[in-house]
Amino acid sequence: MPIRSHVHGDVHVVTVERPERRNAIDHEHLDALDAAVRAAEQGGARALVLTGAQGHFCAGADLTELEDVAFTERLAEVLGHLASLPVTTVAAISGSCMGLGMQLAVACDVRVATDDARYAVPVARLGLMVDHWTLERVARCWGEGAARHMVLTAAVLDADDAWRLGFVQRRGDLDDALELATSAARLAPLTQAGSKTGLDARTPDDLARYRDAFATAWASADLQEGRAAFADRRPPTFEGR
Repeated sequence: MPIRSHVHGDVHVVTVERPERRNAIDHEHLDALDAAVRAAEQGGARALVLTGAQGHFCAGADLTELEDVAFTERLAEVLGHLASLPVTTVAAISGSCMGLGMQLAVACDVRVATDDARYAVPVARLGLMVDHWTLERVARCWGEGAARHMVLTAAVLDADDAWRLGFVQRRGDLDDALELATSAARLAPLTQAGSKTGLDARTPDDLARYRDAFATAWASADLQEGRAAFADRRPPTFEGR
């Protein structure tokens, strides 16, 4: 299987399985990854962890499949869908997180990484470009200066850089990522989905969707449950309605 999926309570874990290429992504893996993410969404995942097998997150795209823009167009679809999931997504990063690996990492909401992780957007070494969505996400996640550093000089940043600049929210391994995702899965789904809409809002239509999500959350049964649980001093049980 090019992509392995397993369920950990309410958390679905999706693992890229191509260790002989440090989990570099080709067309087959890209389609399989998209299918796994969609299956997790349809299967009721309350949070998702994305990771790579045997010590590497993803070393990038398989360069033998970058002969035309068809791969990048398909990649844009996959990244867009991953970023738009209504649940919290966690990238569990180790080893190489470069090129397409960086694109996957910035498509996730939060990132947990080991101290051996290395990060790069080495497009200037190859003479290619990434889409504007990727540049915007890298700049938002890393900061403008670090984004320009990586994209324009092909710099490779390390774990201390990622932590110092706020790209990584927790230092740790897959178990730490699962712990974070599990805690997120217990929280209010409508609040999480609506907040993601607001955080990503860039257009008037986006803001209108956020206003709708805001109204939905304030009229939800989950809000009543949250208030009752607070009053009763017990953990809430949210159902996303």
